[in-house]
Amino acid sequence: MKVKFINLFLLVVAAGVFVYAFFVYDTQKPIRHLPVYGQKSYESKNGKTDTTYHTIQDFSFINQDSQIVTQKTFENSVYVTDFFFTTCHTICPVMSTQMERVAAKFKGNPEVKFLSHTVDPDIDTVAQLKRYANQHNADASQWMLVTGDKKALYDIARTSYLLDASQGDGGPDDFIHTQLFALVDKDKRIRGYYDGTDTTKINLLMTDIELLLQEYNYKNKK
Repeated sequence: MKVKFINLFLLVVAAGVFVYAFFVYDTQKPIRHLPVYGQKSYESKNGKTDTTYHTIQDFSFINQDSQIVTQKTFENSVYVTDFFFTTCHTICPVMSTQMERVAAKFKGNPEVKFLSHTVDPDIDTVAQLKRYANQHNADASQWMLVTGDKKALYDIARTSYLLDASQGDGGPDDFIHTQLFALVDKDKRIRGYYDGTDTTKINLLMTDIELLLQEYNYKNKK
């Protein structure tokens, strides 16, 4: 009798695990996966093909609180990035307002951060960025506005974030002006581009951030 009870108990437990695995746990799976942007390379090894994706290069800039910002700052976080300048009177104010809206939605979430690069470092000093950050409620612990060497800023915009297709050397006559935001995952890969002046596209960005977090959460539980 005792053996039958134990067998019945184990059967019930197994059934519960099965139901959870197929009906509860699987509902945590993202409804869609975001694409990975940039050039890919393929390597065949032992009959298996491995894909290497384009990733963001290492960087070092200074934010509105005079703190150094590097790849390590975004470790274990997804982040949204853009390029702007504080004296812009056309697309930049709209972009910054939209970024402020996204930052407010994910405020306090350590897995979501924001990185805005100036394209006019001669004007956009740390003090200037601080004033601009205050205007848009940018908390430097989550939303970093950065300045630095112009060539380094322009190089990362073009070769890492792939946000500008024009040729340039970051010299005095070089200038980048793009309204696009890029979404970067925890593995430093680009997962989406969004028009920072379009409310509908930014709504999609917020949805995609949640999908990306869900993707990592699901992957970690498998």
